Amino acid sequence: MHQTQTQTQTQAERNKAVILEILTTAFSSKDFTALDRYLHPDYVQHNAFIPPAKAGLRGFIADLPDTTRYEPGAIIAEGDLVMVHGRYSGGLDKPLLGIDIFRFEDGLVVEHWDVLQDEVAAQDTVAGNPMFTNPQAGQADRQA
Repeated sequence: MHQTQTQTQTQAERNKAVILEILTTAFSSKDFTALDRYLHPDYVQHNAFIPPAKAGLRGFIADLPDTTRYEPGAIIAEGDLVMVHGRYSGGLDKPLLGIDIFRFEDGLVVEHWDVLQDEVAAQDTVAGNPMFTNPQAGQADRQA
């Protein structure tokens, strides 16, 4: 059976909502409800610094300072993949910007990759532009 465009869009929107819920609740308030609900039992972690499986991610986040926060920026979903550009801050020397890539299987997150870099203040970049913006926010919020 072929999925209609509406079914595909609905699945993509659901997957994006799941990822945003996991990242914002787990990293910003150490609420692991969404992480426990949406990570597949055979979850595969590709980050070089996070231990394997769901328990590894949960433990890694639990050990972060309580001041740690996650702020989502641009997010896209296609098929079984979700990619989000976000900022991890509050407990690190410098905020980290990341592209997190998640793969879904049977409605659960089964795999994660990321690319991370230190954030550089806009005034210190060659172009003078911030490295992180939130396209979902209004234009006034983009000059952070």
